[in-house]
Amino acid sequence: MPSVTGVAGRRIVVGISGGIAAYKSAELVRRLCQAGAAVRVVMTPAATQFITPLTLQALSGNPVHTQLLDPNAEAAMGHIELARWADAVLVAPASANLIARLAHGLADDLLTTLCLATEAPLFVAPAMNRVMWTHAATQQNCRSLEQRGVTLLGPAEGEQACGESGAGRMLEADELVQALGGYWQRGPLAGCRVLVTAGPTREAIDPVRYITNHSSGKMGYAVAAAAAAAGAEVELVTGPTTLDCPRGVTCHAVESAAQMLEEVRARVGRCQIFISAAAVADYRPGRVRHKKMKKTVPELNLPLERTEDILAVVAAREGAPFSVGFAAETDDVEVHAREKLVRKQLDMIAANRVGEGLGFNVDDNALTVLWADGQQEIPRADKAVVAGKLIEIIAERYHAKSTS
Repeated sequence: MPSVTGVAGRRIVVGISGGIAAYKSAELVRRLCQAGAAVRVVMTPAATQFITPLTLQALSGNPVHTQLLDPNAEAAMGHIELARWADAVLVAPASANLIARLAHGLADDLLTTLCLATEAPLFVAPAMNRVMWTHAATQQNCRSLEQRGVTLLGPAEGEQACGESGAGRMLEADELVQALGGYWQRGPLAGCRVLVTAGPTREAIDPVRYITNHSSGKMGYAVAAAAAAAGAEVELVTGPTTLDCPRGVTCHAVESAAQMLEEVRARVGRCQIFISAAAVADYRPGRVRHKKMKKTVPELNLPLERTEDILAVVAAREGAPFSVGFAAETDDVEVHAREKLVRKQLDMIAANRVGEGLGFNVDDNALTVLWADGQQEIPRADKAVVAGKLIEIIAERYHAKSTS
């Protein structure tokens, strides 16, 4: 089987509707798992008449979901949880009936409800008799789905189970896996491994107190999501936040600067691009008390020591990745940012002013992106939009350096 790096690490829901082509779904699930995807299977009641849930459970390594109101499924991963879990939903086979129900927004079983509830990209692999496929109603339903952003994969032409020949065959498993992988490989960072840090760190004083900062992690998470959308394989090392791990990103949670450095060191050797968006504490208590300190004196002196500069450590590595830093400043933003760019020997730095509704704990940001012989402004916008623009610049500069 050809390399399918696009699906490695992705979370794929495979939906199976009733039709003789359901037998191909077993091979599809097996191929996806071989390619490194995590797979969960959802079957319509009719699909269980063609292939057993037990077969697909054995191949996927996960329980198979068949009932919308299954109490056991709802307790762990019901249709909403499953919809949020997925990086993509692939319905294969998709019968004429299933396509019609999707086109009309019906939610009368687990699979159709899941397709309505998910924000993940939806792929549909039609499989039906040639006359059913060419019927005006089916064609109209398919056009309706495509207009709503659904991707149709196939069908192929050839001999059908009914003995006739023509368009309507479900694509083979390898073709579907390749098509699905291509979705994530089409961006400017396709094939790249990107490591991002985000959020604050917490430096313990005693068991109940710590030093931290105002970072919410929103900018770093948005950068990780934008890198994944650009086709990269993304890992995110994150300090404490209230945010959900971005779709298509592998997250590693830490507390302190020392823990973040350890996680980064363990992973940075595998990445081509490192983006340090975390607000890492510059100082930590020189000694951590093992018991809660009592209020016994009117003033307290707390000795602090410097934490190690994670970005500088990465940029100084032999064969360092393309290293991007962030500089949150309250004054002389460009001056301070360019000084950091030079001092830490970075490829690029994204500078932003803190305050005036920008920076920490807000949804908007604006960046001045600097590199050795140039710069570019990203005007104020939602952090997701700003992150997308930043990733475009990073991809452009990274490829320019790689080919120079």
